[in-house]
Amino acid sequence: MTSLFILGIGYSASEIARRARDLGWAVAGTTRDAAKAAHISGAGIDVAIVSGNDFPPDVADKIANADHILISAPPGEAGDPVIGPVTHILDARKTIPTRITYLSSLSVYGNFDGDWIDEDAASDPASSRGQMRVAAEAAWQNLGALYNIPVDILRLAGIYGPDRNILLRLKAGTAKRITGTGHVFNRIHVADLAGMCLALMQRQGTNGGIFNICDNFPTAQEDVIVFAADLLGIEPPPATLLADAGLSQLGRSFYEENKRVSNERVLAATGHVLKYPTYREGLTSLTEAINGRD
Repeated sequence: MTSLFILGIGYSASEIARRARDLGWAVAGTTRDAAKAAHISGAGIDVAIVSGNDFPPDVADKIANADHILISAPPGEAGDPVIGPVTHILDARKTIPTRITYLSSLSVYGNFDGDWIDEDAASDPASSRGQMRVAAEAAWQNLGALYNIPVDILRLAGIYGPDRNILLRLKAGTAKRITGTGHVFNRIHVADLAGMCLALMQRQGTNGGIFNICDNFPTAQEDVIVFAADLLGIEPPPATLLADAGLSQLGRSFYEENKRVSNERVLAATGHVLKYPTYREGLTSLTEAINGRD
Protein backbone atom coordinates (compact mmCIF):
# COMPACT_ATOMS: atom_id res chain seq x y z
CA MET A 1 0.00 0.00 0.00
CA THR A 2 1.29 3.46 -0.89
CA SER A 3 1.89 5.61 2.19
CA LEU A 4 1.81 9.38 2.57
CA PHE A 5 3.01 11.41 5.55
CA ILE A 6 1.96 15.06 5.79
CA LEU A 7 3.88 17.51 7.94
CA GLY A 8 1.41 20.21 8.97
CA ILE A 9 -2.12 19.19 7.98
CA GLY A 10 -3.98 22.41 7.24
CA TYR A 11 -6.78 23.39 4.89
CA SER A 12 -5.18 22.27 1.61
CA ALA A 13 -3.37 19.26 3.04
CA SER A 14 -6.61 17.99 4.61
CA GLU A 15 -8.18 17.77 1.15
CA ILE A 16 -5.08 16.07 -0.23
CA ALA A 17 -5.18 13.60 2.66
CA ARG A 18 -8.84 12.74 2.12
CA ARG A 19 -8.33 12.18 -1.59
CA ALA A 20 -5.24 10.06 -0.97
CA ARG A 21 -7.33 7.89 1.36
CA ASP A 22 -9.89 7.53 -1.43
CA LEU A 23 -7.06 6.15 -3.60
CA GLY A 24 -6.42 3.50 -0.95
CA TRP A 25 -3.26 5.10 0.43
CA ALA A 26 -2.26 4.91 4.08
CA VAL A 27 -2.21 8.52 5.24
CA ALA A 28 -0.70 9.95 8.41
CA GLY A 29 0.48 13.36 9.46
CA THR A 30 0.93 16.01 12.10
CA THR A 31 -0.95 19.05 13.31
CA ARG A 32 -0.69 21.40 16.27
CA ASP A 33 -4.48 21.74 16.57
CA ALA A 34 -6.31 19.16 18.68
CA ALA A 35 -9.72 20.02 17.21
CA LYS A 36 -8.36 19.68 13.69
CA ALA A 37 -6.76 16.36 14.59
CA ALA A 38 -10.09 15.01 15.85
CA HIS A 39 -11.88 16.13 12.70
CA ILE A 40 -9.30 14.66 10.33
CA SER A 41 -8.99 11.41 12.27
CA GLY A 42 -12.68 10.87 11.65
CA ALA A 43 -11.87 10.54 7.96
CA GLY A 44 -9.57 7.59 8.63
CA ILE A 45 -6.33 9.57 8.70
CA ASP A 46 -3.75 8.90 11.41
CA VAL A 47 -2.97 12.31 12.90
CA ALA A 48 -0.47 13.07 15.67
CA ILE A 49 -0.62 16.32 17.65
CA VAL A 50 2.93 17.68 17.64
CA SER A 51 3.46 21.07 19.27
CA GLY A 52 7.17 21.35 18.56
CA ASN A 53 9.61 19.99 16.02
CA ASP A 54 10.90 17.01 18.00
CA PHE A 55 8.88 14.07 16.73
CA PRO A 56 8.16 11.15 19.06
CA PRO A 57 9.56 7.76 17.96
CA ASP A 58 6.29 6.46 16.51
CA VAL A 59 5.91 9.57 14.33
CA ALA A 60 9.55 9.38 13.27
CA ASP A 61 9.00 5.76 12.23
CA LYS A 62 6.06 6.73 10.03
CA ILE A 63 8.05 9.52 8.39
CA ALA A 64 10.97 7.17 7.78
CA ASN A 65 8.76 4.51 6.19
CA ALA A 66 6.55 6.80 4.06
CA ASP A 67 6.61 6.51 0.28
CA HIS A 68 5.69 10.18 -0.06
CA ILE A 69 6.36 13.09 2.29
CA LEU A 70 4.28 16.24 1.88
CA ILE A 71 5.37 19.43 3.64
CA SER A 72 2.57 21.89 4.30
CA ALA A 73 4.06 23.63 7.36
CA PRO A 74 4.94 27.26 6.54
CA PRO A 75 8.44 28.62 7.14
CA GLY A 76 9.24 31.18 9.82
CA GLU A 77 11.98 33.66 10.57
CA ALA A 78 14.25 30.79 11.61
CA GLY A 79 13.63 28.92 8.34
CA ASP A 80 11.67 25.80 7.55
CA PRO A 81 10.49 24.28 10.86
CA VAL A 82 10.60 20.60 9.89
CA ILE A 83 13.51 20.10 7.49
CA GLY A 84 15.98 19.63 10.35
CA PRO A 85 14.01 16.86 12.08
CA VAL A 86 13.25 15.14 8.75
CA THR A 87 16.94 15.22 7.80
CA HIS A 88 17.84 13.69 11.17
CA ILE A 89 15.24 10.94 10.69
CA LEU A 90 16.49 10.07 7.21
CA ASP A 91 20.07 9.98 8.47
CA ALA A 92 19.22 7.81 11.47
CA ARG A 93 16.85 5.35 9.77
CA LYS A 94 18.76 5.05 6.47
CA THR A 95 15.52 5.12 4.48
CA ILE A 96 14.34 7.56 1.85
CA PRO A 97 10.91 8.34 0.42
CA THR A 98 10.00 7.95 -3.24
CA ARG A 99 9.17 11.64 -3.54
CA ILE A 100 8.99 14.81 -1.45
CA THR A 101 6.40 17.47 -2.19
CA TYR A 102 6.71 20.97 -0.75
CA LEU A 103 3.70 23.31 -0.77
CA SER A 104 5.01 26.81 -1.49
CA SER A 105 3.37 29.99 -2.79
CA LEU A 106 3.21 32.19 -5.87
CA SER A 107 4.52 34.94 -3.60
CA VAL A 108 8.04 33.74 -4.42
CA TYR A 109 7.88 35.51 -7.78
CA GLY A 110 7.33 39.04 -6.55
CA ASN A 111 5.90 41.77 -8.76
CA PHE A 112 5.71 41.60 -12.57
CA ASP A 113 3.38 44.57 -13.16
CA GLY A 114 0.62 42.31 -14.41
CA ASP A 115 2.72 40.45 -16.99
CA TRP A 116 2.27 36.75 -17.71
CA ILE A 117 4.92 34.49 -16.17
CA ASP A 118 5.65 30.78 -15.81
CA GLU A 119 7.95 28.69 -13.64
CA ASP A 120 11.06 30.01 -15.42
CA ALA A 121 10.45 33.53 -14.10
CA ALA A 122 12.96 34.82 -11.58
CA SER A 123 12.09 34.70 -7.88
CA ASP A 124 12.35 38.21 -6.45
CA PRO A 125 9.72 38.53 -3.72
CA ALA A 126 9.13 41.87 -2.08
CA SER A 127 7.48 40.41 1.01
CA SER A 128 9.25 38.67 3.86
CA ARG A 129 6.77 35.80 3.46
CA GLY A 130 7.91 35.31 -0.13
CA GLN A 131 11.58 35.51 0.85
CA MET A 132 11.09 32.84 3.51
CA ARG A 133 9.38 30.64 0.94
CA VAL A 134 12.30 31.00 -1.48
CA ALA A 135 14.71 29.91 1.25
CA ALA A 136 12.53 26.96 2.23
CA GLU A 137 12.20 25.81 -1.39
CA ALA A 138 15.99 25.84 -1.77
CA ALA A 139 16.45 23.92 1.48
CA TRP A 140 14.16 21.08 0.37
CA GLN A 141 15.71 20.98 -3.09
CA ASN A 142 19.15 20.71 -1.48
CA LEU A 143 17.96 17.87 0.73
CA GLY A 144 16.58 16.09 -2.33
CA ALA A 145 19.88 16.47 -4.16
CA LEU A 146 21.79 15.15 -1.12
CA TYR A 147 19.69 11.98 -0.85
CA ASN A 148 18.78 11.61 -4.54
CA ILE A 149 15.07 12.12 -3.80
CA PRO A 150 12.83 13.85 -6.40
CA VAL A 151 11.44 17.03 -4.87
CA ASP A 152 8.39 18.77 -6.33
CA ILE A 153 7.86 22.42 -5.43
CA LEU A 154 4.20 23.38 -5.75
CA ARG A 155 3.64 27.13 -5.85
CA LEU A 156 0.05 27.70 -4.80
CA ALA A 157 -2.27 30.50 -5.88
CA GLY A 158 -5.01 31.98 -3.70
CA ILE A 159 -6.88 28.95 -2.34
CA TYR A 160 -10.63 28.82 -1.97
CA GLY A 161 -13.22 26.13 -1.45
CA PRO A 162 -15.79 24.98 1.12
CA ASP A 163 -15.56 27.00 4.34
CA ARG A 164 -13.02 29.40 2.81
CA ASN A 165 -14.36 31.67 0.10
CA ILE A 166 -15.55 35.17 -0.75
CA LEU A 167 -19.20 34.10 -0.55
CA LEU A 168 -18.92 33.50 3.18
CA ARG A 169 -17.11 36.81 3.70
CA LEU A 170 -19.84 38.62 1.80
CA LYS A 171 -22.52 36.99 3.94
CA ALA A 172 -20.58 37.92 7.06
CA GLY A 173 -20.16 41.51 5.87
CA THR A 174 -16.35 41.39 6.04
CA ALA A 175 -15.48 41.53 2.33
CA LYS A 176 -13.86 44.73 1.06
CA ARG A 177 -14.13 45.74 -2.57
CA ILE A 178 -10.84 47.46 -3.45
CA THR A 179 -10.90 49.35 -6.73
CA GLY A 180 -8.51 51.27 -8.95
CA THR A 181 -5.35 49.22 -8.32
CA GLY A 182 -5.02 47.36 -11.62
CA HIS A 183 -4.12 44.35 -9.50
CA VAL A 184 -4.92 40.79 -10.63
CA PHE A 185 -4.08 37.36 -9.26
CA ASN A 186 -4.72 33.68 -9.84
CA ARG A 187 -6.82 31.40 -7.69
CA ILE A 188 -7.21 27.66 -7.28
CA HIS A 189 -10.10 25.63 -5.91
CA VAL A 190 -8.87 23.26 -3.20
CA ALA A 191 -10.31 20.27 -5.10
CA ASP A 192 -8.18 21.05 -8.16
CA LEU A 193 -5.17 21.74 -5.95
CA ALA A 194 -5.48 18.29 -4.40
CA GLY A 195 -6.03 16.64 -7.77
CA MET A 196 -2.91 18.24 -9.24
CA CYS A 197 -0.82 17.41 -6.19
CA LEU A 198 -1.75 13.73 -6.16
CA ALA A 199 -1.28 13.43 -9.92
CA LEU A 200 2.25 14.80 -9.53
CA MET A 201 2.97 12.39 -6.69
CA GLN A 202 1.95 9.43 -8.82
CA ARG A 203 4.39 10.11 -11.65
CA GLN A 204 6.84 7.25 -12.04
CA GLY A 205 10.53 7.63 -12.82
CA THR A 206 10.53 11.41 -13.09
CA ASN A 207 12.73 14.01 -11.54
CA GLY A 208 11.34 16.70 -9.28
CA GLY A 209 10.26 20.05 -10.61
CA ILE A 210 8.59 23.38 -9.91
CA PHE A 211 4.90 23.73 -10.73
CA ASN A 212 2.44 26.61 -10.51
CA ILE A 213 -0.79 25.32 -8.96
CA CYS A 214 -3.35 27.82 -10.17
CA ASP A 215 -6.15 28.49 -12.59
CA ASN A 216 -5.38 30.20 -15.87
CA PHE A 217 -7.73 33.11 -15.30
CA PRO A 218 -6.04 35.83 -13.21
CA THR A 219 -8.63 38.41 -12.28
CA ALA A 220 -9.11 41.51 -10.15
CA GLN A 221 -10.60 40.76 -6.74
CA GLU A 222 -13.21 43.45 -7.36
CA ASP A 223 -14.61 41.47 -10.30
CA VAL A 224 -14.82 38.33 -8.20
CA ILE A 225 -16.68 40.16 -5.42
CA VAL A 226 -19.23 41.61 -7.83
CA PHE A 227 -19.79 38.17 -9.39
CA ALA A 228 -20.13 36.51 -5.97
CA ALA A 229 -22.58 39.14 -4.72
CA ASP A 230 -24.73 38.58 -7.80
CA LEU A 231 -24.75 34.83 -7.10
CA LEU A 232 -26.00 35.57 -3.58
CA GLY A 233 -28.53 38.11 -4.80
CA ILE A 234 -27.08 40.91 -2.71
CA GLU A 235 -25.45 44.26 -3.40
CA PRO A 236 -21.65 44.17 -3.47
CA PRO A 237 -19.76 46.24 -0.90
CA PRO A 238 -19.10 49.83 -1.95
CA ALA A 239 -15.99 50.37 -4.07
CA THR A 240 -13.11 51.61 -1.91
CA LEU A 241 -9.68 52.92 -2.81
CA LEU A 242 -6.78 50.97 -1.35
CA ALA A 243 -5.62 53.96 0.69
CA ASP A 244 -9.06 54.22 2.30
CA ALA A 245 -9.69 50.53 2.95
CA GLY A 246 -8.06 50.42 6.38
CA LEU A 247 -6.07 47.28 5.57
CA SER A 248 -3.22 46.01 7.72
CA GLN A 249 0.32 46.16 6.42
CA LEU A 250 -0.01 42.48 5.51
CA GLY A 251 -3.23 43.18 3.63
CA ARG A 252 -1.70 46.10 1.71
CA SER A 253 1.37 44.05 0.80
CA PHE A 254 -0.86 41.68 -1.16
CA TYR A 255 -1.44 44.43 -3.72
CA GLU A 256 2.28 45.09 -4.19
CA GLU A 257 2.75 41.92 -6.24
CA ASN A 258 0.82 41.96 -9.52
CA LYS A 259 1.20 39.10 -12.00
CA ARG A 260 -0.60 36.69 -14.30
CA VAL A 261 0.63 33.13 -13.74
CA SER A 262 0.48 30.25 -16.23
CA ASN A 263 -0.47 26.72 -15.18
CA GLU A 264 0.49 25.05 -18.47
CA ARG A 265 3.40 23.06 -17.03
CA VAL A 266 1.39 21.19 -14.41
CA LEU A 267 -1.45 20.45 -16.81
CA ALA A 268 1.01 19.05 -19.35
CA ALA A 269 2.81 16.97 -16.71
CA THR A 270 -0.33 15.44 -15.19
CA GLY A 271 -3.11 15.60 -17.76
CA HIS A 272 -5.28 17.08 -15.02
CA VAL A 273 -8.44 18.74 -16.28
CA LEU A 274 -9.54 21.56 -14.03
CA LYS A 275 -12.94 20.96 -12.50
CA TYR A 276 -13.12 24.68 -11.76
CA PRO A 277 -11.10 26.42 -14.52
CA THR A 278 -12.14 29.89 -13.30
CA TYR A 279 -13.63 31.42 -10.17
CA ARG A 280 -17.01 31.49 -11.92
CA GLU A 281 -17.44 27.71 -11.94
CA GLY A 282 -15.97 27.39 -8.46
CA LEU A 283 -18.12 30.04 -6.83
CA THR A 284 -21.26 28.86 -8.63
CA SER A 285 -20.74 25.37 -7.20
CA LEU A 286 -20.05 26.75 -3.73
CA THR A 287 -23.17 28.93 -3.88
CA GLU A 288 -25.27 25.86 -4.58
CA ALA A 289 -23.71 24.12 -1.56
CA ILE A 290 -24.25 27.16 0.69
CA ASN A 291 -27.89 27.53 -0.39
CA GLY A 292 -28.37 23.83 0.30
CA ARG A 293 -27.37 24.42 3.92
CA ASP A 294 -29.64 27.45 4.42
